[in-house]
Amino acid sequence: MAEEKLDVVGCGSMVVDLFYRTPRIIRADEKILLRAHTASAAIERTQVGGLVLNHLGWGRILGLKTGIFGKLGDDRNGEFLRDGMDRLGIRHHLTFDGTASAFASIFVDANGDRAIYMARGATGELTPAEVRSRHGAFIRRANLVSTEISQLPIRTVLAILLFARTHSIPTILDVDVPPSDAIGSLGTRAELERALKLATWLKPSKAAAREIVTGNGRDTLKMAEAIRARYGSRAVIITEGDKGCSIAARDTSVRVPAFKVKQIDSTGAGDAFLAGIFAGLRLGMPWDKIGRLANAAGAVAVTRLGAFPSGFEVREEVLDLYGEAIALPTPRLDSEPREAAIGDSTGESEVEKFFDLALTELAALRGGLNIAAISRTVEIIRTALGRGGRVHVTGVGKPEHVARYAASLFCSVGTPATFLHATETLHGSLGQVHPRDIVIAISNSGNTDELLSTASAIREQGAQLIAITGNKDSSLAQLADLVIHVPVPNEGGGLGLVPRISVLGEVLVLAGLSVALELAHGLTVEEYSRWHRAGTIGEAARRLAETRTSRRRA
Repeated sequence: MAEEKLDVVGCGSMVVDLFYRTPRIIRADEKILLRAHTASAAIERTQVGGLVLNHLGWGRILGLKTGIFGKLGDDRNGEFLRDGMDRLGIRHHLTFDGTASAFASIFVDANGDRAIYMARGATGELTPAEVRSRHGAFIRRANLVSTEISQLPIRTVLAILLFARTHSIPTILDVDVPPSDAIGSLGTRAELERALKLATWLKPSKAAAREIVTGNGRDTLKMAEAIRARYGSRAVIITEGDKGCSIAARDTSVRVPAFKVKQIDSTGAGDAFLAGIFAGLRLGMPWDKIGRLANAAGAVAVTRLGAFPSGFEVREEVLDLYGEAIALPTPRLDSEPREAAIGDSTGESEVEKFFDLALTELAALRGGLNIAAISRTVEIIRTALGRGGRVHVTGVGKPEHVARYAASLFCSVGTPATFLHATETLHGSLGQVHPRDIVIAISNSGNTDELLSTASAIREQGAQLIAITGNKDSSLAQLADLVIHVPVPNEGGGLGLVPRISVLGEVLVLAGLSVALELAHGLTVEEYSRWHRAGTIGEAARRLAETRTSRRRA
């Protein structure tokens, strides 16, 4: 059964927020007493937070089906965050192999202004490869993908944006920090520029917008227009807090004033605002209406302490403030089970992820494969055969089975080859190898002790050694006369350790080598049919040989 579509799927910061009340936000080298005198009492509230998790929470409040993917630590903070997601029905597709879940210390003064100190933890450890291999199937469920320039490495952001574009899913990029803060800590200038060009819609903070396009003064609408023109975005949205927002789209440029409310805490106002953008896009509203709905959500957010919505009751506050009837979907929590964490299940979704990863890895292997090395291998083998040498294929562990297959395959296309048992070679079978021979050794790591001992003995015997390995800098590669590099960094499966895709890569390369050997030998169908005396293949070969003979006689 097909999995449900989600309105918005996001990836980025998931943070436990620790809120402190302070008389004022202090400067460097200053000290101040918090409202309470003990450390435990000073923490006014511990709450679910994080840029992306906040806007997905507010998206749920506005009736959207939302989901989040990424990495957490296997700790109390991670469990706390998951419980918060479940309370609002946010789907999640998470791994728990991060060093620690993220947290933030937030100091809020009497005016509702705040200072935030973040420890991004596991959020910053998500890699580009994990986006595709672990979360690809989940991302494809989205109608819209959201991510951020705040805590994720920009390379990971690029992987998200590229994956979404490949699958024709529009994206929103929340640029929460200025480029001067992002460059160096999160990535390079070139990576940031590419991310800005890839996103469908951009939502930079005012500070970020000022750095992205200099020379536009304080006019946020002009900044939005300049950014949109520079990067080709469908729209650029810039928030101005209590002044509202500016939106530059392809067909319109508009300023939308803010709602006047009493501010308690400005934390998360931009996140609630972005959820209003999601909802407006979901309903196909015009940009002035979208901006008004986003401003209403942001205004309600600042009237309470904390960034993550406490419950669905605030939905009515947003709609009342907006002041017009909107056909927002009604959020429902029934029949919405907790999403299984990756590794908790061996069901169909894990199998789908494996196939997706295998195809991705093999496509990457094909793109980087050195075909010239295969051609050179054919030359070495043909030269050895011409002087009376033989071909042996060896490996340890799973590559042993690959070696047996390869030796059989080579024989079937006209290159006599034998399987060489690596361990037995060290117990007398080295006599099977003559100095004129060629040995093909298979090892993904290239550092397996048993195979290295065998390879050293083969070289001492005087035979030539060809290595098929995923590690071109390995000890096996150093011993070899020729290396065919077969890099497969991800094996797939729950542990990611069991040799699976690397074995497929080795088989694929050896099969390609057999094609080249078949052509070099000049294999004919008559010859092939003589070697295959039984079976369906043999029968098909004989029929083809007979047909060709009849045609030549005619």
